[in-house]
Amino acid sequence: MFSGIVLGTFPVVEVVDGPASRRLTLGLDASTVSGLQLGASVALDGTCLTAVTIDSPRVSFDVIDETLAKTTLGDLRVGSLVNVERSLRVGDEIGGHHVSGHVTGTAEIATHRERGENLAVEIAMPAAWAQYVLPKGFVAVDGCSLTVGETSQNGFWLHLIPETRRRTTLGFKRVGDRVNVELDSSTVAIVETVRRVLDARFAAEDSR
Repeated sequence: MFSGIVLGTFPVVEVVDGPASRRLTLGLDASTVSGLQLGASVALDGTCLTAVTIDSPRVSFDVIDETLAKTTLGDLRVGSLVNVERSLRVGDEIGGHHVSGHVTGTAEIATHRERGENLAVEIAMPAAWAQYVLPKGFVAVDGCSLTVGETSQNGFWLHLIPETRRRTTLGFKRVGDRVNVELDSSTVAIVETVRRVLDARFAAEDSR
């Protein structure tokens, strides 16, 4: 479990492709590696992965083919910067929202507007997601817990403050770039529950 509060960005220092997986090695810093154990969960661009080797400051993660197909991790190359978050511990402050690290899918940046030091970004998304993305609701984009500013015909808008731009990779993204999106699980659960209740009610009325 994560909170969507990214610790910082770190470079990919090695990529090794296997027959059905990819090993990514990142160069972290001492504070991020401190206390990290083999088997620990770490979110890379919002994707929950397991630390398989630790040779501080280098930490490696194996990414299976399904994850490569569903996320942007297959696009990473040596030198790519990645948003990194360690998993939550009991008692940690949750500054964002509950993020599982199970990416819903990828989406493209459709619009990129500079407003002084702030940045407005429109994310184009599959139509099937629209029912779960609400103005002022939560969404995780490349592992960052963000508030939906408003929805648009084909997606939703995010408004990034200077600190988010400095701390994450989102400030470097441009139109056409893909990002990992995790829909808010609470919103999805509520929408699906209401739908099932209404479907059952309508079915009961139709059978009378």
